[in-house]
Amino acid sequence: MRLEYFAMIDRVLEHDANGHSIRCEALVPEQSSIFEGHFPGHPLMPGVLLIESMAQASGFLALVLNRFTKMPFLAAVHEAKMRSFVAPGTRLEVSATLAYQGSGYVVTKTRIVSEGKRICDGELMLRVMAFPDSGFSAMMRERAAGLGIIIDL
Repeated sequence: MRLEYFAMIDRVLEHDANGHSIRCEALVPEQSSIFEGHFPGHPLMPGVLLIESMAQASGFLALVLNRFTKMPFLAAVHEAKMRSFVAPGTRLEVSATLAYQGSGYVVTKTRIVSEGKRICDGELMLRVMAFPDSGFSAMMRERAAGLGIIIDL
């Protein structure tokens, strides 16, 4: 996880080639400037970054679902529940499952667990739109491949 660059997913553990689910891994770094203010002397991963982690897993799911022809953007957090604190050094499993697709949107059910313990979950909506150009699409395919997502196009 590279918090300063909003690269929240370290690798994809598995994904359904039909785009119905994805399971990812993220390791919260031991050190980050984020922890200097959240909270001094008792560092915790901010809830908004946990939501971003779920959004990125959902985004990769949407990319697979649309075979990298459309770019996903977080449009809404219908529901998110934080159930536990996350300390630096925690290994997270971030998963997303397709709940709905249509009308230019993808809705996912998301969850983060650590060592079998539920950390948070939610329902996210992503807007999917055409990539601004082919170079951006290629960059996203390269990033996804680096995480372990290979799709024959």
